[in-house]
Amino acid sequence: MKIFIAGHRGMVGSAIFRSLSKSQDHQIITATSTELDLRDQSAVNDFINKIKPEVIIDAAAKVGGIMANNTYPWQFLYDNVAIQTNLINAAHKNDVEKFIFLGSSCIYPKLAEQPLREDSLLTGPLEPTNEWYAIAKITGVKMCEALRKQYGRSYTSLMPTNLYGPGDNFDLETSHVLPAMIRKFHDAMVSGHSPVTLWGSGTPKREFLHVDDVASAVLHVLNGSMDHSLYNLGTGKDLSIKELAEMVQGITGHKGEIVWDSSKPDGTPRKLMDVSRLGNEGWTYSIELEEGISDTYDWFLENVENFKEVKITD
Repeated sequence: MKIFIAGHRGMVGSAIFRSLSKSQDHQIITATSTELDLRDQSAVNDFINKIKPEVIIDAAAKVGGIMANNTYPWQFLYDNVAIQTNLINAAHKNDVEKFIFLGSSCIYPKLAEQPLREDSLLTGPLEPTNEWYAIAKITGVKMCEALRKQYGRSYTSLMPTNLYGPGDNFDLETSHVLPAMIRKFHDAMVSGHSPVTLWGSGTPKREFLHVDDVASAVLHVLNGSMDHSLYNLGTGKDLSIKELAEMVQGITGHKGEIVWDSSKPDGTPRKLMDVSRLGNEGWTYSIELEEGISDTYDWFLENVENFKEVKITD
């Protein structure tokens, strides 16, 4: 099976690449951003027409945390809409058999009933701190749904909960909560266990999924015939940000004080996924959170001098 992985150098894409590369049944095709600008519609269509893949996995996106979304709304909206539109359109025009679109749980309304079900989509307002990214991903979900409905395409959207793992972004200006915590606690630990200041109250609850479990789910969809166009992807279990901080603190060995800055936003009060739809089709996660954070911290320590930083430009 000839498979094109878009975004193979990112945290999610690299996990999918590692997983699929273990099998000799697949021919994996990749392209760096210098080789193919996914925001260029003509270039993307020409590329897909040339390589003629049977499957496209879209793990390409501009991603970041609350600060990055608030600071760069245009880039988060435009770049993500352009990337996914070009890939989905090229897949359809070139008769690609399967398309797997990776999104985010932020597509669901801020105050949607917990746990978040797939049918909660577009039933209420989004969380303002990441609405630009969310609107882009909702567009991708609906494109895949429209092609499935009108043309019978086997195009599937997977909406993961908060992700983490090897290859994560540890830049404190643009990272998500878990890698930011790892970086902060590590830096404070090596500087004499100085206090660590974290945003908000610590009361919101979050769910986390290791990227290797995402790769496992992608493989499951790749090999199956899915009944729906949209699936949540997570563990079905969450914990408070305070509990997460204490877990990361223990794993990094930090002994100092944790200070909560309540002047900073908490974001969505809770984001727990209902994962029963994909569970009913035979998939479940396998990596528990403490094990996964320890694995991620080991990777961080191995790469602490050159870890990935996301630079957002105009």
